[in-house]
Amino acid sequence: MNQLIGDHVDRRVDAHVARTQFGQIMDRAVENHERFIVDRRGEPAVVIMSVQDFINVVAPPPKWLEESWAGAKRRGLDKLTPKEIDAEIKAYRRERREKNAKRK
Repeated sequence: MNQLIGDHVDRRVDAHVARTQFGQIMDRAVENHERFIVDRRGEPAVVIMSVQDFINVVAPPPKWLEESWAGAKRRGLDKLTPKEIDAEIKAYRRERREKNAKRK
C-alpha cells in the first residue's frame, strides 16, 4: 500500500485491500491528505482523496467563495457548531420577517 507513484497521488492499493480497509483509507485521506489509486485486476480504476483535496486540486472554489470563507474565518464563524448555525439562521429569518412586516 505504500508504493509512492508521484507527487499528486501518494499510494496505490488493490481493490480487495481498499474494500477491507476502506475506513482506514478514508481516515488517512482526510486527516493526512493522502491520495490513493485503487487498482482492479492490476489496472487503475478509481482515486480516493478528501473532498478538501478534490476542491483544491480539481475544482478550485471561485474567488468570491474564497473571500467569503476568509471573512467567515476572520469573524470566527468557521468554528460555529451546527446548533449555533441554526440559531443564527433562525435569528436572521426572524429579523427579516419583522422588517418585512413593518413595510406593510
